[in-house]
Amino acid sequence: MTRTLSSTTRRDRFGNLWQYHSRSDHHSKVACWGVIFDLLATTPLLRRHVEAGVVCFGINHEMRDFVHDRKKNLDLVLCTPSGAATSDSLASIASDYDIQLNDAERAILDNLPRLIRAPVGSVVMALEAKACMTAHQRALPRLYDELNSSHLTVHGASEQAIAVGFTMVNIGETYLSPDLNKKNRATEPEWSRHKQPRDAQLAIDKIKQLPRRSKVGDVGYDALSIVVIDMPNDGKPVKLIKAAPAPQQGDIYHYDTMIARLSGIYATRFKDLA
Repeated sequence: MTRTLSSTTRRDRFGNLWQYHSRSDHHSKVACWGVIFDLLATTPLLRRHVEAGVVCFGINHEMRDFVHDRKKNLDLVLCTPSGAATSDSLASIASDYDIQLNDAERAILDNLPRLIRAPVGSVVMALEAKACMTAHQRALPRLYDELNSSHLTVHGASEQAIAVGFTMVNIGETYLSPDLNKKNRATEPEWSRHKQPRDAQLAIDKIKQLPRRSKVGDVGYDALSIVVIDMPNDGKPVKLIKAAPAPQQGDIYHYDTMIARLSGIYATRFKDLA
């Protein structure tokens, strides 16, 4: 993810090229792609379902809460197909999203069964990815509300579906905001400055307030991760932060823990899927 977001691929209407732009869902798509890639690589049952054509994926799928009749578009879902498959696959959209894979990752992808895109039938897993890049304290209420509405909508539509939350928090002390640097980026860039690690910690603490569930019937996310990065958004390489306040190995919010948890949930909850 950090390798991909280090490239300036997002162009605004003023001709500026950005690594991250809040009006683009590129970062969300890249994060969700990575989750599915890692899950497919570590979950034998999911691979068998994909090989059999039982499980496909959908993008920007609208889920509707049966109980409250609210709806929300989810970044990416694993699902049973309700119609003919498209030509899109997990491998092909890696190119569409400009995902940068190293040789080892490419070899893994080439050996995975072909996960294809198809019209969404029943949702098996729904992924929501959100980022907190700047103005951390001001952004927290909206960040929380958007993430909280996702698991409520997913489970309001299907109790069995696995709700996944991926969050990315910027711990960079400076940030070049696309909203503040439109026509003035080249000549008079306006830098946003953060009080770190305080600002990042505020975002992390707010994300940790999201409800989580341990079984079907409870309220909350089935799995939730927090990834901390250092990203000035000025063209410099993005850094993955592993030291505190980033979750540590074994923490329930660590990315590896999330993948392991998802693999286990999928293997038990959908063992009879056919």
